[in-house]
Amino acid sequence: MIISTTQSLLGLASGLLVGFSLGLVGGGGSILAVPLMVYVVGVPEPHVAIGTSAIAVATNAAINLSNHARGGTVIWSCALVFAAAGIVGAFGGSILGKMVEGQKLLALFALIMLVIAMLMLKTRSRIGLPDVKISMSNMPAIVGLGLATGTMSGFFGIGGGFLIVPALMLATGMPIMNAVSSSLVAVTAFGMTTAASYAWSGLVSWALAGLFVAGGILGGLAGTRSARHLAERRGALNIVFAVVIIAVALYMLARNISLL
Repeated sequence: MIISTTQSLLGLASGLLVGFSLGLVGGGGSILAVPLMVYVVGVPEPHVAIGTSAIAVATNAAINLSNHARGGTVIWSCALVFAAAGIVGAFGGSILGKMVEGQKLLALFALIMLVIAMLMLKTRSRIGLPDVKISMSNMPAIVGLGLATGTMSGFFGIGGGFLIVPALMLATGMPIMNAVSSSLVAVTAFGMTTAASYAWSGLVSWALAGLFVAGGILGGLAGTRSARHLAERRGALNIVFAVVIIAVALYMLARNISLL
């Protein structure tokens, strides 16, 4: 795919938004990246947009993870086991996802986003347990939800942050700030697994991925700072998380509802 100067600038700006979302709520990378690539940058093939966004989002997630790790908010034991289980699911899900027409994938995922948003609003006042660790009691939930989330991540061609954050909170009881930080381990792992599958099929625009990563570095720094500020206000980060999901989901449904 050959991209124009205008598309390059739009790709850079879009990457900035994606990086900010990843830094702020640990998700939204591919949820935002895929629509931005299709509707703003003008990538004509949804599967190329999905494959390209997977690489860009995984790279930006890794960079944002380092920002959160320096703040000491990543719960590594839970995050690593969750991610390991999810990689298996992400590989299988990505194979299935390539068999489904691209526009239908966008519409189906928008519906799932709305369900996730409602769950986040419902639990917005829950404080959580900041000293949570992996144990025999929560291990089955971490592994099971990691596998399920990874499968959905691969199927829809996303990093999965909007699924991983609530899944980590459900499995372990950790606060949203720790879930946001820890989710980036899985977002990176799932994204790279999905990206490898799409790259093998030749469904990646490497030039556009590079522009998204460049913009995402700056956006991620700003998003991480904003997340720490919002986390100090009870429920504020949950509300922001849910509102972003709802806004993007409604837009995606408006563009693709007739395909369901």
